[in-house]
Formats: sequence, structure tokens, C-alpha cells
Amino acid sequence: MTKAITKATPDTSTTISAVTPAAGSVSGANTVTITGNNLSDVTTVKIGDQQATVQKATDSKVVAVVPAAPDFKAGAVDVSVTAENGKQAATSDDAFSYTVATPVDRQLSYALTYWKNYNSAEWGDLNSVGGDCANFVSQTLIARGWTQNADWYNKGAAADWAPAWGYVPSMDAYFRAHPELGLTEYPLDQRDKIKVGDIVMFDWNDNDSLDHVQIVSAVEKVGGQIKIKMVGHNEDSDYRDLDETITTDHPGAIGHFWSFSK
Repeated sequence: MTKAITKATPDTSTTISAVTPAAGSVSGANTVTITGNNLSDVTTVKIGDQQATVQKATDSKVVAVVPAAPDFKAGAVDVSVTAENGKQAATSDDAFSYTVATPVDRQLSYALTYWKNYNSAEWGDLNSVGGDCANFVSQTLIARGWTQNADWYNKGAAADWAPAWGYVPSMDAYFRAHPELGLTEYPLDQRDKIKVGDIVMFDWNDNDSLDHVQIVSAVEKVGGQIKIKMVGHNEDSDYRDLDETITTDHPGAIGHFWSFSK
């Protein structure tokens, strides 16, 4: 009597066994390697609720670029993968942790915490003397790691502050006079040079007098064009659109960027 030979059914389920590294900057842009089984058909990777960019997929691993954390908030999130047919999927709970690790992380984390609820107990509110936009930008630069000096300071709750700290034209002049700060000026149409954390200056009336300043909170490619979003005070906003600002809100406005080189 011949004994029947039973062949093992191959495991075709998609699984995740590890995510390396298991932590990264809230600014994103680093890559992670997701290891597991049956990953070659994976086309979608999500870090939390954000879609990552898949660079490479093989049977045993997927390499993807991590997106920025929503509002630059730290914390552990799930990692999920989905195959092209939409049927093969896997999720690993709390497999990746966003951390506030870099100067721009600290800057944007601060900005997106205090864009609406002012940190006036520490830095005051300059709306009563013309606007709080420069005061707020200076606060984000402190969070980024800048230190106060004789020309750029706020001595607590805006009781005593330098023009370069809280007045837009003086702030712009201070940046221009101090190349050691590591800032490079670019026109508004040179958006390929701009990064999250950079600074945007505006002249609403094109009269050679700057009126407003904000911080870049997002740089997105939409339909082949680069879209810039901004966080700041007056009008208080977290992701204000640059194009709407200079067309709908202030038609004919001009301005420039200050971009960090370090």
C-alpha cells in the first residue's frame, strides 16, 4: 500500500515582522525598511495615517520614505502595507515612533503648538503695537536653537524687546546684516530651494515696506507645482497657502524667502 504524500500549502499571507529603524524625526524624509513575508506586491505603505513613498519592494522587505508626522507631533504609530490587488495587507501596531529630534523638529513642533494658543505668558503679545507675527517667528527660532543677543531679544512677556525681534522690517534687516545666521534670500518663485522651517517675508502693497512674516509649515508638490503652506500669527494659521495669500488675500503682494543653510 502506497502512502499518500501531502504537500504543504505555501504561506501566501502578507506579514510584517519588523520596522527598522523603529523611530525617526517628526519632519520625516528618512527611510524605513519593513521586513516580513510576501511583500513584493506591496504598493502602499502607511506610517500612522500618512502615506509613505515606496522606493523598493521585494518578497522579504519594503523600503519607504517616512512622511512628516501630522502637525509635527511625537508618538508611536502603526505601520501598514497593502498589496496592489488591495487584498493582501498587514499592520504592525505602534511599530514606529516619531520623535522631536532636530532643530527644525523643535521649531515646527513649537509653531504648531502655539499658532493659535499664544505663549503670551513667556513672550507677550504684540498685537496691540502693530502685530505679533515677528514676535511669533522669533519664538520659533528660539525653539530651533537660536540664542538672544544685544540686537535680537525679548526680555520676558514682551516687556522689553528689540526691533529685530518683533518688527518685520527690522527683522529682515537683521537677517541681511548677519550672514553668520546661515540664511539665504530667495524670491517667491524659487520654491525648489525652500524647506519646512524657512521664513517668508511679505510686502502687501509693494511699497518697499515689509508688513508680515511667517514660517513654512509644508512644502508639497501638487500637479507638478510646488505649493507652500505657512504657520504664523496675524492671521493666525497653521497651513496658510502662499498663493492664496498673495492673490486672494493681498492681490499684488510681493515678498521673499529666507532659507536656512544650516
